[in-house]
Amino acid sequence: MNQPTVALCGAGLITGAHALAASSLGVPVVAVASRTRTRAQERAAQIRPPARVVDYQELPAGAGIVIVATPPGQHLEHAEHALSRGAAVLLEKPLVRTLAEADRLVSLGGTVLYGENLAFAPVFTEFVQRARTIGPITHFELRTLQSAPTWGGFLSPEWGGGVLFDLGIHPLALAVLVARATGNGEAVAARASLRGDTTDTHAEAVIEFASGLEARVVASWEGPEAGVWDMQVSSKSSVVRADLRPDLTLEVNGDPVALPSPRHPIPVIEQFGYEEQLRVLVDSVRSGHAPAIDAEFGRWMLEIVSACYVSASRDGAKTPGPSGCARAK
Repeated sequence: MNQPTVALCGAGLITGAHALAASSLGVPVVAVASRTRTRAQERAAQIRPPARVVDYQELPAGAGIVIVATPPGQHLEHAEHALSRGAAVLLEKPLVRTLAEADRLVSLGGTVLYGENLAFAPVFTEFVQRARTIGPITHFELRTLQSAPTWGGFLSPEWGGGVLFDLGIHPLALAVLVARATGNGEAVAARASLRGDTTDTHAEAVIEFASGLEARVVASWEGPEAGVWDMQVSSKSSVVRADLRPDLTLEVNGDPVALPSPRHPIPVIEQFGYEEQLRVLVDSVRSGHAPAIDAEFGRWMLEIVSACYVSASRDGAKTPGPSGCARAK
């Protein structure tokens, strides 16, 4: 692939961030498909030069990369379609709705980058680098708290799960990546409690790693509108803390750490990792090497979420991952 191009599968809010990231990298967005043609036309018109509006079945419409940002229930169908036609796929989180779908996606092969954009954020990269230097970690906590979304089907059972399945997948992924990078090994078990009427709107989980380290993860749609997203690790001698919302900061023992100044006129495109995420996928396609955060990683995140849900159904009992729950549910 000499000149990579992108097609958007979906035209919701998040595709705007992906389109801006592509523009920043000089990667043309050539096509947009959506459930409603009006939404596709609106997104296509915002792209320069304007992208072509196509139906889902026409994808990849000549593009080498398809960004799948439809509801989770359509992820497998749309990713499989793009992969079968030779395109690489950036698949938005959560990966799919069920573990059986995740198994199917992994079996397809091809190039899939799991869309955990925060893993590519400069603040997270700096956080991990400093967490590796403070000695054995004794405390680890991550939170994503915000008000419930007013669009999409996030609160419906058909979406696949509640706040832990959707918003909570971010801190869970970051917890796994930090634990791996600091020598604490893989996640081995979970304990969780949930509250909510139809689906969970507040979730608290403790993820246990092979070393014995535990990460406390809180995800909630009962938080403030501005959001509170933060993470902290500490050892006997040091504390590393990052805040992503409402303000972006990094501190070591209370002293601020300078972060790279964003070049993009909309800072979050760089600050929240969208630009670097797409750059990694373009490089993977060019080199033929699979990205590290791939479909296997996305499936493992879903295994951890499932273990949390099983634990919550058992009054917070410690549940191994994989949990052994029904993969088709």
